[in-house]
Amino acid sequence: MTEDLIAVACSDVTAEHGEGVVWDQARSELLWVDVGAGRLHRGRPGPLAVEHLGSIDLGCPLGAVAPAEDGGWIAAAGPGFARLRPDGGLTWVARPAAGQPQLRMNDGACDPSGRFWAGTMEYAETPGAGTLYRLDPDGTCTPMVPGTTISNGLGWSLDAGTLWFADSGSATVDAFDFDAQAATVSARRTVVAFDPRDGVPDGLTVDAQDHIWVAIWDAGEVRRYSPDGDLVARVRLPVSRPTSCCFGGVDLDILFVSTARAGLSAEALIDEPDAGRLFRARTGVRGVAQPAFAPRSP
Repeated sequence: MTEDLIAVACSDVTAEHGEGVVWDQARSELLWVDVGAGRLHRGRPGPLAVEHLGSIDLGCPLGAVAPAEDGGWIAAAGPGFARLRPDGGLTWVARPAAGQPQLRMNDGACDPSGRFWAGTMEYAETPGAGTLYRLDPDGTCTPMVPGTTISNGLGWSLDAGTLWFADSGSATVDAFDFDAQAATVSARRTVVAFDPRDGVPDGLTVDAQDHIWVAIWDAGEVRRYSPDGDLVARVRLPVSRPTSCCFGGVDLDILFVSTARAGLSAEALIDEPDAGRLFRARTGVRGVAQPAFAPRSP
């Protein structure tokens, strides 16, 4: 039996294309981006709402960020990867899409060892034109999965043996065997395949029971799947375009969901006045703390 849950709006900030929500455990902050605006938002959850702590404009499209162990953030932005300082300064680390203005970086996340993974996509969403990259702490950038279309959600199993990856272009969530020491992937297989008429997978997160929570663009839902791809729960939203999700809060027991209003008609926005805002839901499940980029060795 599939469990039905409800999410409610929790932030007054409205993003045109809200994405990449992530919990910064060290700073007790919620981070999310507005892709086309190139804007990073920071917030602190209260009992009912997220207090907005401010925003930083990068001056280029921003697909995702992750906190960095030594301060600031690592960003998947414009043509590549950059270190972002609290004052808004950018230091480029690698630009795998340099000289290719048709491409931009999209969603990303850190693996259990603190390497940052993010993919490119064409603005035209051309099938197979993107690549998923791995950025190591020393700045080495390595192409890992070629032929992606809309590289999106990433999450690792608790034992670090599996990487789950959503490609919105192919409307699939795939699993790879993951070698944590070598940071390599193999044995790709599809765990969940979607009918695009029923929405497409976007960002995802993994909970403390090794289940996958996937934001479903154009379906107004976040869906929880078992590691084998069985649907076990739905979180319903009053907006059609959830984009990403994460567990946050002191106890990692609140599911936060970013949403978008981009591409919705004026008529649709009348029916979805909260499109582009953050949402939250109590699911009865906890998440796991997400690694920072380049963590220090013990």
